[in-house]
Amino acid sequence: MIPVQGLTGAKVAILGLGRSGLSAARALAAGGAVPVCWDDNPAARGAAQAEGFDCVDLGQPGAFDDIARLIVSPGIPHLYPAPNPVIVAAQEAGVAVDNDIGLFFQSFATLAWDNFDVVPKIIAITGSNGKSTTSALVHHILKHAGRPTQLAGNIGRGVLDIEPAIDGEVVVLELSSYQTDLARNLTPDVAVFTNLSPDHLDRHAGMGGYFAAKRRLFAEGGPDRAVIGVDEPEGRFLAGQLSEGAADDRVIRVSVDRKLTGLGWQVFARKGFLSEYRNGKQVASIDLRGVTGLPGAHNHQNACAAYAACRTLGFAPKIIEAAFHSFGGLPHRSQTVGEAGGVRFVNDSKATNVDSAVKALAAFQNIRWICGGLEKEGGLGSLSAAIETVRKAYVIGREAAQFAMKLGVEAEVCGTMEVAVARAVEEAEAGDVVLLAPAAASFDQYDSFERRGEDFVAQVQKHLADG
Repeated sequence: MIPVQGLTGAKVAILGLGRSGLSAARALAAGGAVPVCWDDNPAARGAAQAEGFDCVDLGQPGAFDDIARLIVSPGIPHLYPAPNPVIVAAQEAGVAVDNDIGLFFQSFATLAWDNFDVVPKIIAITGSNGKSTTSALVHHILKHAGRPTQLAGNIGRGVLDIEPAIDGEVVVLELSSYQTDLARNLTPDVAVFTNLSPDHLDRHAGMGGYFAAKRRLFAEGGPDRAVIGVDEPEGRFLAGQLSEGAADDRVIRVSVDRKLTGLGWQVFARKGFLSEYRNGKQVASIDLRGVTGLPGAHNHQNACAAYAACRTLGFAPKIIEAAFHSFGGLPHRSQTVGEAGGVRFVNDSKATNVDSAVKALAAFQNIRWICGGLEKEGGLGSLSAAIETVRKAYVIGREAAQFAMKLGVEAEVCGTMEVAVARAVEEAEAGDVVLLAPAAASFDQYDSFERRGEDFVAQVQKHLADG
C-alpha cells in the first residue's frame, strides 16, 4: 500500500466505494487522514463499514463543512453529461476534487529515496487503443531485463494498492481518460500516448474534451520524456506542442503508417520491421513478423511505443527484442490459445467494436472468423475493407441471422460459441486461423467480453483435447 502523504489529520471524503474508492480509503487512513465515505449502493457502504470506515451521506447540507478534499471514483461523472450532485456540492463549498491517481502521484516519493542508488520512476500510458497491451509489454520488458517493476492503474492492481517503491524500481501505469481528467497531480517520468479514436464521448462532450483529458498527462508538470503516436492529427499536434524543435529528443514520435524522418528521435514500424532513428540515422531494427504475441499493425504500434519507453531507460535494443519474443500477449487481445494441424486459434474477444475487429482481421490471413453479438452504433459497413482475408464467418449472438447478412462474406449462422467453434474446427485447413473478433458487444449472451473469450478458449481446448 502507498500511504497518502500531505493530508495527515484531515477529513477526506470519498465518493464511490468500488475498487479504487476502498483502496483510497485504506491509503488515506494509513497516512493519518480521516476517510469519510459514501456510495449510493447500500452493499458498498456495508463493505466499507465492515472495514471500520465511517459512511456519511455527502448529499446532505453541510456535509463538506470540514472536508479537505473529495476523492471521486472514475465511473462517476464530474462534468459531462452532467456532474454528480455530490461533486457540485463539493465545488460550491470550495473543496478540491481529486481521485486516487492524484493521491498516488502526491504520495509516491518518500524520504527513503535519499538512500537509493537509482531513483524510482513512473511510466504512464494512455490512449484510445493498445494502452493495456503497451503497459503489459513495458512491464514484461522490465521484468525480462531484471529491473524491479510493478504494474497498476487501469490494469493490474489499483495505484494505491502497490508496494512502496524500492531502489531502481519502475512503476508502469495504464491510465484511462476518466483517470487523467480529474487527477490533481500527474507527474510521470515517461508519458506515452498511443493513439486517439472516438470513445467515451458522452463523458467528455465530444472529441475535443476527450483529447483534452488525455493531454493532461503531458501538461500537469510535464514528463521528462514523451512517447507520442503521431498517426492521428491529435498526436501530431501534441508532439509539436511538447517539442522545442526538430532535434528535441525529449519527444519520441511513433508511427505504423509511414517512415518518420527528421533530426529528432523516431520509432516506426513498416512491413513488419521496427526501426529506431536518431538524428536522421538508423540506430536499431527489429523484425516483428515472428513475434507471435504481437500480431498485426496495431500490435506493432504497441511494440514501437513500448520499445521507445524502455529505450528512454537505457535498455539495449537486443534486450527489448528478446523480451518481445517471450511476451505471450494479454488475454482476449490477439491471444493465441492453441495450435493443431497447422490451424491457429486466436482469442480477440476484446474486439467489441468494428474498428478493433478490423485491426484484428488485418493481422492474419486465411481466417475462419467467429463474430457477432450486440451490434454497436455506426453499423458494420467499415468491415468491408478487412474481409478479404476471411474465408468464412461463423456468427454467434441472439441476432446472428441479421448480423450475418451485413458482413459481405460467406457466413454461417451458428448462434452459440459451442456451435461456431465446432463448425470452424470441422472446416479449417492447415494454414487457417480460427479468430474470435466479435465486432460487437457481448451482453446478449455473456456478462462481459472476458466471459465470452473464456468460453471460446474452453471450446477450443475441448476440441484440441479430442484431437
